[in-house]
Amino acid sequence: MSPQPDSWKSKRGGIHTTIIGERKGRKVASLVASHEAVKKIIPGIIQSKGPSGGSFRAKVLRPDARGNLRLLFTQGTSYQEIILVTTAADLAEGEAISDALNALIEKELGEQ
Repeated sequence: MSPQPDSWKSKRGGIHTTIIGERKGRKVASLVASHEAVKKIIPGIIQSKGPSGGSFRAKVLRPDARGNLRLLFTQGTSYQEIILVTTAADLAEGEAISDALNALIEKELGEQ
């Protein structure tokens, strides 16, 4: 599944528009937005995690009771949580979507 540029713009919500990770971050956000189960992407604020640095990483975290997910971006000493509103009705559906999105992200970041 290749990212579709219009998916990111049409599914973005909230007041924050900046995504950490530069090109990789935007590419992963577009990839996640293009998934049929993702209804809305809401970027959170960028925060500092401390002295440890490193390269860009992305991971979908465990779903809440309603099946919505959090996407965690980390780069260097910064991190950002992005809320993913999904079509999932419960925790089990959210876990299935989380697994699918993590596989897509791993494939995307592994190819670069």
